[in-house]
Amino acid sequence: MSSASPHIDVIIAGGGQVGLALALALRRAAPDFAVTVVDASRPVDGGRAGRASTVVAGGRRMLEQLGVWAEIASAAEPVTEMIVTDSRTRDVARPVLLTFPMVAEEDGGAAAHVVPDGVVVGALRRAAEAAGAVIVSPEAIADFTVEQAWITARTKGGRDFRARLLVAADGARSRLRQFAGIGTIGGPYGQSGIVVTVGHEKPHGGRAEEHFLPGGPFAILPLKSTAEGANRSSLVWTEPTGLAERLVAGDTLTFKVELERRFGHRLGAIEVIDRPRAFPLGVQLARDFVRPRFALVGDAAHSIHPIAGQGLNLGYRDVAALAETIVEAHRLGLDIGALAVLERYQRWRRYDTAEMALATDGLNRLFSNDNAALRLARDVGLGLVDRLPALKSLFVREASGSGIGELPRLTRGEAI
Repeated sequence: MSSASPHIDVIIAGGGQVGLALALALRRAAPDFAVTVVDASRPVDGGRAGRASTVVAGGRRMLEQLGVWAEIASAAEPVTEMIVTDSRTRDVARPVLLTFPMVAEEDGGAAAHVVPDGVVVGALRRAAEAAGAVIVSPEAIADFTVEQAWITARTKGGRDFRARLLVAADGARSRLRQFAGIGTIGGPYGQSGIVVTVGHEKPHGGRAEEHFLPGGPFAILPLKSTAEGANRSSLVWTEPTGLAERLVAGDTLTFKVELERRFGHRLGAIEVIDRPRAFPLGVQLARDFVRPRFALVGDAAHSIHPIAGQGLNLGYRDVAALAETIVEAHRLGLDIGALAVLERYQRWRRYDTAEMALATDGLNRLFSNDNAALRLARDVGLGLVDRLPALKSLFVREASGSGIGELPRLTRGEAI
């Protein structure tokens, strides 16, 4: 085994959007921090083809403050409105039950943008490296040892990294969370989300659509048109896992026929322009977000149903809260890896993540069925909400990340 690395303040396991945003936030706020990101994937800009994320206003303000939004904005499509329907797959017409104008009250900008994941990862990686973060890839942390003043992380490649704090941003199946002995609550839904990009004949006008179908929600998210002017949207299509796996593994004609049944004809003829993939869905909350010299962020701490497009944005709020917590502790001369310091981050993030997990779990269970009584009750409820502007405004504030209690400074667009 090699000797431990030179002094590092924070080592981050995982070089996705959350891990890279944390590295950049720390280096921007505390340039004397030594930050290393260990990422198992190769640095391929534009990776995760076919996947796009919804970045809400709080996340956008954070990315603006970190100096990367200007690069991302050219590929980000603002969501102008959101419509909700509730119907059966075989229904010819899908009456709109609820319409949200997607405007952030705080700054008048869009409450959400849809942007390809690879664009954000590439921008964050370049900015983090330019700010002085060290990125080691492809490499993965296998285990770690906690000492009184240090944590030593060991990689699969035989390298040791010694730091004051290790942050696990390694996803919902986090190996480091398991190694830390942190359990989870929740479980699988028996559903999978099919992710695919489609081209369509008519422009979407920035409108996002959420069709509640018996198999699960079918979301159409507007993407920026190509340089040639081709219209595109990103889909998150929920079905029972067995059916989802058969659809993505089957022939392209069957997939397109089933897709058209759900997508409808409002945007004209459609075509599948990348390979569809299916991802199992569930709800999972870590029982603890911290241990001495160890913290969880993003999907390693919590994973939720994509029904409201909030998974990444919970991770961004983790980043903002953890960065603010440890930078302020550092300025006060405190030990950034001490449990007493990290518990402030845990208290800060507990309620928001639990609330969002419960909300998305309840929505999925309420709408992913064909019960006639439930359908009538929820359709009446949606119709009432559509007639109450104050309640709709509240929902938009929640969706944009502005109505969830004490917001970290970065998500308010302020420097730490």
